[in-house]
Amino acid sequence: MSHRNEIEVIKQRLWSSADNLRANSNFSANEYFLPVMGLIFLRHAYNRYLQIKPKIEATLPSRGGKFRSLTKEDFSGRRAIYLRDEAKFDYLLNLSDADDRAEAIMHAMEVIEEDYESLRGALPKQEYQELDNNVLGTLLRTFNDVALRTMTGDVFGQIYEYFLTGFADQKAHDGGEFFTPVSLVQMIVNVIEPDHGKVIDPACGSGGMFVQSAHFIERMEENPQDVATFYGMEKNPTTIRLAKMNLAIHGLNGNIAKAISYYEERFELVKKCDFVMANPPFNVNEIDASKIKNDPRLPFDLPGVNKKGQVSNGNYVWISFFYSYLNDAGRAGFVMSSQASSAGGAEAKVRRKLIETGHVDAMIAIRSKFFYTRQVPCELWFLSKDKPVEHKDKVLMVDARNTFREVSRKINDFSPEQTQNLTAIFWLFRGQRDRFLELVSQYLQSTVDAAQTVSDPLVGFLVAYEKLAQKVTVLGSEPNQTYELLKSDIAEFATMVAMLVELWNNSTQNNSGLHIAAKAMKPMVKTSCSLSDQIDQVFALIKAQAKSQEGGKRRLLPQVKETNDAREAVVESLKQILFFYRQASWLQERFPDAQFRDIEGLVKLVDRAELKENEWSLTPGRYVGVALEEDTEFDFEETLRTIHVELDELDKEAAKLAVQIQKNFKELGVWVSTSRNEFHLGSCAWWSVAALPLAEGRPSTLIMERR
Repeated sequence: MSHRNEIEVIKQRLWSSADNLRANSNFSANEYFLPVMGLIFLRHAYNRYLQIKPKIEATLPSRGGKFRSLTKEDFSGRRAIYLRDEAKFDYLLNLSDADDRAEAIMHAMEVIEEDYESLRGALPKQEYQELDNNVLGTLLRTFNDVALRTMTGDVFGQIYEYFLTGFADQKAHDGGEFFTPVSLVQMIVNVIEPDHGKVIDPACGSGGMFVQSAHFIERMEENPQDVATFYGMEKNPTTIRLAKMNLAIHGLNGNIAKAISYYEERFELVKKCDFVMANPPFNVNEIDASKIKNDPRLPFDLPGVNKKGQVSNGNYVWISFFYSYLNDAGRAGFVMSSQASSAGGAEAKVRRKLIETGHVDAMIAIRSKFFYTRQVPCELWFLSKDKPVEHKDKVLMVDARNTFREVSRKINDFSPEQTQNLTAIFWLFRGQRDRFLELVSQYLQSTVDAAQTVSDPLVGFLVAYEKLAQKVTVLGSEPNQTYELLKSDIAEFATMVAMLVELWNNSTQNNSGLHIAAKAMKPMVKTSCSLSDQIDQVFALIKAQAKSQEGGKRRLLPQVKETNDAREAVVESLKQILFFYRQASWLQERFPDAQFRDIEGLVKLVDRAELKENEWSLTPGRYVGVALEEDTEFDFEETLRTIHVELDELDKEAAKLAVQIQKNFKELGVWVSTSRNEFHLGSCAWWSVAALPLAEGRPSTLIMERR
């Protein structure tokens, strides 16, 4: 399993454990989420403490092999915090059921806040008194997962973000508005590249913009604390606590102030910021116009004001604020309601003035379901006061509504590769051809790597198959013939891969060389798809034969399962070959010369004259047109996966409804006689019940008749 997949498994396991504990207790999500986030903070702080401690001790003088006691100052500048003994996770973990865990955790939080002023008042404390002692013990053990003890990198940061996502989906706090989906934040970061200076988010929520900015700086092998300063404003005190913990868990310091950004500017940063990033509330209509009419952050005047003296829609107040913070070379990226880009009236006048500055850089249209709290589509706006002369009066329009990954029935996002591919469009737009070619090369290298690493899973499947075949008394001619053909094709595939590796290692990495390499890989990729189908067929045949044997279903079950596990592993490995090849193809087919160009239905560079003809609209779909139908194979696997995701979601919803119905029945005085298929409604008549099972593991339909 790859490191990335391993982290995903850990995140899902931890969330499932913590959420199941909540579901089986009397606590609601809004009572539960802060204590859980606090324990993740403590677990991370202790892990980081243990990682840094030996490095510090190595720099200290010793007497007789003993070091002096560590101090808070020793940890300064190392993106870790000093922990007193009573604040260490292991101390809390080893408390017995007779100890007051809530009191101990509260004390741990208090001593950390005493040592670190930036966290003062941010960590959860009193909230732990609301949780049972046994529940706290279980939670502590949940976050003592063995895998977490050896994990390195920003694993806990990812876990923290994963839990923020989960709690946002449950609307555990502030209706879920505190959290911006990571894929949208990552897209903003990739476009504006916040690599230095003052970075402000006037509606910072849980601080995701700062965290992703720091990751970007780290990829450039810089320390975020050395090159950037983060400023945030947020009105909700609980959300501020989440933001401060989020920054701390990523080893960051930030200036987070409590403020209603419409009326307050806490940092005096107008025209001083290098980068502005935000996901503000959409379509707010209760801003008091009299309080902001003279605000220096409104360079384009107020948008429309209604009869109550309120700004009719706050979208352009936010947009004006974001623009006003930029210095002479500043860049901004923010999320905005899709209504804003074509709004009329006074908002259109503000938009025209903004366009006429020449500082609107790009727009990206995003499809619906990217948010946990609202299902509407949105758009990403990008402003730049440092545009090259040739782009001064032009706006890049990108329609990404057909680019998405379905996470569930309710949620979409961008995969990391989709984010990279959209980012590559901006590289070409800015003349950064080498970055584009490097990404194509990475995809093709990953294709070759996947083809090489699939050999072990292939052998594993063959071994498992033959062990099963030896135990099947009568195998039959069809399974034998199909299996022999598969072995022959695997040998041929191995030869193709060996030749391809040699070709790739000797290929040139310019655009022409990458096209030649991609063309040479195509037969191998097709063969990998064919092998996947063959393996499924071979397994289906021997599984059927095993079940048909006398007593075979039970006797051979362990071996059938082992063979199926091997099948799943090799099919998943084979899919990686096609996956990475498709990413390279997506880029090469759309930009064959590795030069920017307009693509129908995807991207277009629009000049000011065309914007004026379209009433100064900044809606990408109005300009890029409709995507042409592509002559590609229908992706049955992806479609089946989508259907499976939807069925899984429906199953979960049905299970929750069944529990609620059972609870409601009990409250109504209903009791069930399972042995006689009857139930009694209080003092009402008897009813007979017939259950119609839909499928294994699925809820049944109840047909009730009065007797």
